Amino acid sequence: MSFRDQHWWIIGASEGLGRALAEALAAEGARLTLSARSLPRLEALCADLPRATPLALDVTDVAQVAEATRAVGDVDGLIYCAGFYEPMTAQDWEPEAAEAMCDVNFMGAMRVLGRMVPAMAQRGRGRIALIGSLAGYTGLPGAIGYGASKAALMHLGQCLHRDLQGSGVTVQVINPGFIRTRLTAKNEFKMPMIQTPEEAAAACLKALRSGRFQTAFPAPFSWVFRLAAHLPRAWVSRLI
Repeated sequence: MSFRDQHWWIIGASEGLGRALAEALAAEGARLTLSARSLPRLEALCADLPRATPLALDVTDVAQVAEATRAVGDVDGLIYCAGFYEPMTAQDWEPEAAEAMCDVNFMGAMRVLGRMVPAMAQRGRGRIALIGSLAGYTGLPGAIGYGASKAALMHLGQCLHRDLQGSGVTVQVINPGFIRTRLTAKNEFKMPMIQTPEEAAAACLKALRSGRFQTAFPAPFSWVFRLAAHLPRAWVSRLI
């Protein structure tokens, strides 16, 4: 598929994977609306990209989401890439941080999609890409908040895919592994097969072009998590 002259809205575009996706889609000739909380970062990014418009958005603010969806209007594609992460175990549970992860990673998508999907379905066209995570396949140590919120986002994608089959609206869930960002810099453990944002963005574009509902990468690391979702829990604990 060609992205040339298509209008894509990327939410979570100021840095990391979202920024790399913006750069990759711009290179493909897409027209972009780029959203994140930081307007100065968005403006700096848009200054370097052709046909890119900044639109500041805090996905935890209902009023801002409602206004942003009205301002964006019809789009050819929407990528929900907003993410928040704090590593924590159940023993070290930080309620506010865990709730913030759920609010940004999952509830933000609910707010945005609830105001965009019905119009897409009525038009009979559009593409929705949700950026999940390998952490959403199975419960992991130290992933209170993050793993659960990504699993919820991935499940939402499954529901949308079922409901929108045959409607002309394409739904895709893309589940990356570790990406070298300021968020994963918080981890104190070894991160196998960690990718740069640019490498992950290239894999995401390949997934978008495929039209496949669900994609997980990088292989073979992703195979461990996909397999773990179907194994007895005792086996998974030993595997992880």
